[in-house]
Amino acid sequence: MEYTGSSYEGDHQNGRMEGKGKYAFPTDTKYEGEMKDGMFHGQGTLSFPNGSKYVATWDNGIAVDGKYTFADGLEYEEDDWLYCDGYDRRFFTEICDGLKPAGRSQLTNRIPPRDIPEGCYDTGNGFYNPESRVIVDYNHKFLRNADDDEHAWIIKTCRKGWDEVVGYQPKPEV
Repeated sequence: MEYTGSSYEGDHQNGRMEGKGKYAFPTDTKYEGEMKDGMFHGQGTLSFPNGSKYVATWDNGIAVDGKYTFADGLEYEEDDWLYCDGYDRRFFTEICDGLKPAGRSQLTNRIPPRDIPEGCYDTGNGFYNPESRVIVDYNHKFLRNADDDEHAWIIKTCRKGWDEVVGYQPKPEV
């Protein structure tokens, strides 16, 4: 496992991960639960670095039943998903805690929103620098390079780390 950057603490049988254990991926994602023949098997939870988690029943490494919970407590409902459905575009924190008073916009589900480095965009899982076309996580560790489609989507959609005046601008007095 040292070659992949992963680690495992737990039961072994015949040199394989078997029984209860904790498996850590190099991405800081962690699995805690039952293992069989070196695979997730039985009850187990994947915990992600952003605070979200996936609690599932696993069968030979494949999740057969589970529930994903976002870091803010919002639970994903596959059959009855009403969050951000086109009709109701509020953030989950606004659904739970109510809307902010007029003039105090809520820009993200995170309160307060992250400070975005100058010249970068917040992609939801990290920061994007359009000059280098690199996305890093919120701890500034490399995640990936953006291809042309992702670059265009980020520029069009994501929150940016600088202010830009748009709309009517009065002429400066001379």
